[in-house]
Amino acid sequence: MDPTMALEQATRDALERAAKAIAGARRVVALTGAGISFESGVPTFRGPGGLWRQFRPEELANLQAFNRNPALVWEWYSWRRQRIAESRPNAGHECLARLERRLPAFTLVTQNVDGLHRQAGSARIVELHGNIWRSVCARRCGVVLDESPWETRRDPECRWPEPGALPRCTCGSLLRPDVVWFGESLDTDVLGCAIDEAGAADVILVVGTSGLVYPAAALPDLARRNGAATIEINVEPTPLSESVDIVLRGPSELVLPALEARL
Repeated sequence: MDPTMALEQATRDALERAAKAIAGARRVVALTGAGISFESGVPTFRGPGGLWRQFRPEELANLQAFNRNPALVWEWYSWRRQRIAESRPNAGHECLARLERRLPAFTLVTQNVDGLHRQAGSARIVELHGNIWRSVCARRCGVVLDESPWETRRDPECRWPEPGALPRCTCGSLLRPDVVWFGESLDTDVLGCAIDEAGAADVILVVGTSGLVYPAAALPDLARRNGAATIEINVEPTPLSESVDIVLRGPSELVLPALEARL
């Protein structure tokens, strides 16, 4: 058999196996990473376009940088928001939103902060690393401001300032992006929810994640140890590839619709 034809047959077989596992599942979890957003044009920290001016992300995405120079940090996040606003959910995002509506119990756990899953229509989302469109009081007084372009529910007492001014909370403190910075721990409630969902899953889809960032990278193994079928969708091998049950090699915006078509 021609090698190309053999590869295509192997891919078809893997898609059929993955579809069968999902169709027979009561609870499905999808864990997504930067890869699915990169396919929408959102630059990643580690890939091309991941740099801003002369700074590395690690130099700006931390509390020390914010305390030292909040204007610079906000300038970077405003730039990132602009880049994300130019992007749109791709077919992979949209497919996951449809799977949520179609399957008995479906939870999306994402490492991404861009909000594209919500824009695509997903509702049952666990945002492990926060959301770049939300701002919270730096003193953690409880105020949350949502500035996502598709979000209409916003705190009426908390207004975004004129260009060039730093955003402030109603308590007088600065607002900060509602994201998990380097050196910070994940919210315990959010992480606990992700762990519970992964531990109870019958199937976990691992989509576009490098498998390098913990504790998110531990969720597929947790699901596997509790009996779940593990399915990886990625354009290249990752540290998770050797331990999952099914590997679907390719961009999620192509693989996920092909998988959905077999359900």
